[in-house]
Amino acid sequence: SYFQFQQYENIPSLLRRMPYLEHLTLYLLIKDRNTIIDGTCVQDDILVHVPQLHSFTFYINTYIDIDGLSHDLSREHIQQTLINIGQQNASSIVNYLSKCTVACSIFSLPIAFNYLEYLGNVFPNIVFNYVTYLVVDDVDAFRHEFFVRIARSFPILKYLCIYNDEPQGSGDLTLSSDHTQSFSIIEYSHLTLLDVSSSDKDYLEQFLNETKAYVSCLTELEVSHRDLKTVTKNFTREETRRNCAKVKQLNTAQPLDNSQDFYHYFPSL
Repeated sequence: SYFQFQQYENIPSLLRRMPYLEHLTLYLLIKDRNTIIDGTCVQDDILVHVPQLHSFTFYINTYIDIDGLSHDLSREHIQQTLINIGQQNASSIVNYLSKCTVACSIFSLPIAFNYLEYLGNVFPNIVFNYVTYLVVDDVDAFRHEFFVRIARSFPILKYLCIYNDEPQGSGDLTLSSDHTQSFSIIEYSHLTLLDVSSSDKDYLEQFLNETKAYVSCLTELEVSHRDLKTVTKNFTREETRRNCAKVKQLNTAQPLDNSQDFYHYFPSL
């Protein structure tokens, strides 16, 4: 069975009608609560109603207001609640999205879903083999090394949306023998859509600059037109040209350029 909705409180009454259920798959994005869903909640609200359950696949993400918390969230504590109910192969992520909001997700492993949202700088060192659509968000900047981990942990990633207003800075820089700044080049073999329209221009630089990344399949780009002009130096910069070559759809809030340099930069439009 597969259910996808936000009304978590409706789940117990629904499951009470299915005491002989043997296989259950749940993908839940839950808002407007003042407590997180952890292993204890899963036991009391779900598992207790389906005693014949043999297979339980789940991803449950809870968004709560930090002001409503009586204590700091601990991934270790949440992980222990999963172990306590026999979910030793499950994992969890705690991500502070802002000074007011935290997202807490618990999920069975290996994760079976293709959509994952609001991943932050801190996430388990596992491979998400089925995730193709990812949303990342954090109050702290995403450094170059974060995107190295993303490429390794999400090998078939096709769609990436980045929310982050913090500039990257130069924390991951190394100096080559000729004293120029250098990075390890990250390859995204399947990425077709990149949305950086709600992030600092550094993240556009992170993906378009060929000395930092190679996005051979990028065909759709959602971006601030001003940031695009800045990063590409008015569509003349060589380091960002190659990663723009296959873009067929450019989504910006402002009208596109009609200059010759622009169309030479995006020959696939």
